[in-house]
Amino acid sequence: MLPGPTPGTPEAPSGAGGFAVVDVEATGRSPWRHRVVEVAVVLLDERLCPEGEFATLLDPLGPVGPTHVHRIRQSDVEGAPRFREIAPQLLELLAGRVLVGHHVSCDHAFLDREFARIGVPLPPVPLLCTMRLARAHLPEARSHGLAACVEAAGLGWYPAHTALGDARVTAELLRHCLGAPSCPPGDWAGPLREAARVPWPRLGGARSGPSGAAVPLLRREAPYGPWLPGAQAPEVVLTHAGAMGSMA
Repeated sequence: MLPGPTPGTPEAPSGAGGFAVVDVEATGRSPWRHRVVEVAVVLLDERLCPEGEFATLLDPLGPVGPTHVHRIRQSDVEGAPRFREIAPQLLELLAGRVLVGHHVSCDHAFLDREFARIGVPLPPVPLLCTMRLARAHLPEARSHGLAACVEAAGLGWYPAHTALGDARVTAELLRHCLGAPSCPPGDWAGPLREAARVPWPRLGGARSGPSGAAVPLLRREAPYGPWLPGAQAPEVVLTHAGAMGSMA
């Protein structure tokens, strides 16, 4: 679990809703032609304290795409919910928050298209990109990909290309960058104020299957680092995370 706020972190504006750190794995690179096959959200309050996590594999209603990248097999998404089934919960998690990601415009584009497919337009939510923050406040990084930034920040091993693993470590990278002496409060206080004023749509229903039973989440999980240099990374396993709305 994420630690407490970074010492010296400035006070957040009153009424702020916090941050939603997101990551998606997809069946390809195009939000218009490909689908989200896994989504994760790590919630942080306005002081960067952890509030909860949400993660599930999704049935993309077709091929899962580059298994060699995201390591999701076709059999892994059997029994996984469809995007429309988790959409109400996802909207509730994102509402009033700054959307954060590493190259966040990519994650936002996929989410925007998935919601558009079910007739729900996303509002102009404020975005905060840890890649851009790292360019400004992590000069020792050898490049600005997530793995290189994580290494430069000393955050240890993480289960890369799992949505929850990437979202968790991106949340830590956010804390690292916002806690840097070179980062002025305006880099994040402004987006927090803006996010609190954005009106969000709400969706009802779609939280149970045809039988009326709650839609289960299908979550990829791996023990979280840091790990000793040279240690073998543990395997990622699938777990049924229980009913919709449960959060770790």
